[in-house]
Amino acid sequence: MPVGLFRVCLLVITAIVNHPLFFPKENGTIPESTEEIMQKMKQREESLRLEQLRLEQEIADQEATQKALEKAAVVVEESKEEKVRWDMWTALSMVIFLLIELWRQDFQEGNWQDIGGEEDEMAVLGKAFRGVAFPNKAVLASFYEKRILGTTGDMARMREMVEGFADDLLEALRSVCNRDADMEVEDCMGVGSMYENWRVRKPFVCDLIVPFAPPEPYCFRCQTWCSGDSFPPDEQGYGTIKVCRADEDTAGCICDKTKLGEDMLCLLHSQVSSTRPSSEMEDLLCFKNTQYLDADQVMKWFQIAVTKAWSRISHKYEFDLSFSLLDSPGALKIKFKSGKSIAFNLTPVVQYENSDVYFISHFPRSSLAADIPSSTHWFLTFAVYERRFIQLVSKTLPANACHVSCLQILSFLHGKQCSLTGPSGLTNYHLKTVLLHLLQARPSQDWAPEKLEARLQDMLKFLEKCLHEKKLYHFFIGNGNVPAELGFPIIFQRAEPLNLFRPFVLRRDIYRKMVDTFHEMLRNMSALINEYTVHIPLAHTNGIRKEPL
Repeated sequence: MPVGLFRVCLLVITAIVNHPLFFPKENGTIPESTEEIMQKMKQREESLRLEQLRLEQEIADQEATQKALEKAAVVVEESKEEKVRWDMWTALSMVIFLLIELWRQDFQEGNWQDIGGEEDEMAVLGKAFRGVAFPNKAVLASFYEKRILGTTGDMARMREMVEGFADDLLEALRSVCNRDADMEVEDCMGVGSMYENWRVRKPFVCDLIVPFAPPEPYCFRCQTWCSGDSFPPDEQGYGTIKVCRADEDTAGCICDKTKLGEDMLCLLHSQVSSTRPSSEMEDLLCFKNTQYLDADQVMKWFQIAVTKAWSRISHKYEFDLSFSLLDSPGALKIKFKSGKSIAFNLTPVVQYENSDVYFISHFPRSSLAADIPSSTHWFLTFAVYERRFIQLVSKTLPANACHVSCLQILSFLHGKQCSLTGPSGLTNYHLKTVLLHLLQARPSQDWAPEKLEARLQDMLKFLEKCLHEKKLYHFFIGNGNVPAELGFPIIFQRAEPLNLFRPFVLRRDIYRKMVDTFHEMLRNMSALINEYTVHIPLAHTNGIRKEPL
């Protein structure tokens, strides 16, 4: 009982003590604590949400970065593969280019032993010309004997007469010139068809070149398009001639090639020695305000000197002398009282170093230098070496070889055709160049006299091929197979080949005229030859055969 009562009392006391009314202040904080907790929980939830968004953004950025890296890796891999493929094509292209270049050089260096060996490898005429009537051996022999062979004696007599008079005229020219101020004139040399014995068309004209040099203490310094400095394509085959004092050495100094400032001075060449009065250079036949030899000034000087020389010796001769062309320095004509006349060209030239290559101021009849870049550009002529090459090769050919006969017949046909249809871009120099190439390519026995017909056909085929390709290379320039006996300068052998047909590439009207003239010549060949051929019995000729060219 007491124990139960005690328990009841303890329970009552506990209830009284824990009643909220006894402790109002302490129990009043409970609602505030709950509201603060809720607010904190909301703040925590918001921060967690923001953190989640941040993490999601970082994950998205990392995924984008990863994708970009993977894409970049793919691009790099593809570029590597593309580069490998490009390197392979580049290397293959270089190999093909080198093979083509090697083949081109071998072809241009005269590696043409098969030319004419097989007719399939020669140029084939167009369908309209495959049935061209070609004279046989008997007709060609009769034509050559009647029309061409008889002119040889006339050429020899004319050469002797012109050379004797030219020597006398040049000796008088030296006497009227001032040895201390005027150019020094050397002996003349004969070049061209009259001295290579293949000219057939009248009137006969002798071509003589006269080397000249400046007075002391001056000298000529020649520069060609293949000497290292860049020349435009239209100036290939030309060069310039600088008039310098002999004691000047400009080879190792750039003051002459580079514009120095006004406040700069060359330590090797003083201003006094590098600049000369304009009148002094003009007296040396230079272009105005330059040191370069002017072809027009040379022409005027030479014409005046020749006029003075003739006035000194004219009393010795019973003929008159005059200039036949005013735009050529020495196109002269001798007029006899009987009415006959003889024309010849006396052209001043400048020797290139110690060789027989010459700078020529003007070409008679303007056959090779129609468009000279300027009067300070001089064309190079290799006429002396061409004559020597023909003489050298002739010694190895059979007796009475047909090489000169081929050129004579072709030159005659071309001249006759031009008289009918007018001149064209094709010249006798082109025909001679064709012969020079074939002389080097074919063995000696192929030029026997009985093979005249075959060799004439070879020349026509070769020329037709060159016209079709618009390529006829100069025989000496770029030809590494020139005989060493000629002593030909190595600088021209190593130069790029010079295409004589290059001017016709852009001038289509002249090219078309040249091709038409060639085809017309083929059509009229038999008629032109038969016109100058005596009657040959049918048993000997069996008519005129038609052979495809």
